[in-house]
Amino acid sequence: MKVNVTPTKEVRIFGLDERSTSNIFWCAISYRADRLFWAEGYLFCIENCEDSMSYEFENGVFPISQICYIKFQKYAKYYEVEKGLQIPIVDVSDMNLYKEIVKCIKDKEASNSTKD
Repeated sequence: MKVNVTPTKEVRIFGLDERSTSNIFWCAISYRADRLFWAEGYLFCIENCEDSMSYEFENGVFPISQICYIKFQKYAKYYEVEKGLQIPIVDVSDMNLYKEIVKCIKDKEASNSTKD
């Protein structure tokens, strides 16, 4: 048996926005996101179109429609949006794709701070 690992060559993010804490959680719940992601002090919600995976298989490029993020220093397994309404949070800090997303966020923030 032969196993090939074919990493994603490129990720294209079409929207990258910092949100308020209340907005990111409410948006995730109302969008019916089943989880949020945490890495290196950032919490983010990723929205993909349904064809993203097949596009990646065909073209080697993984498109992400929108990433919203907040600074969220301490990891928690879930966040209670309202009483009885929780959303899970997955620690993805050891995964390359998410490390690169955090790097992109930090680069954006650094770029924005030099414009001020």
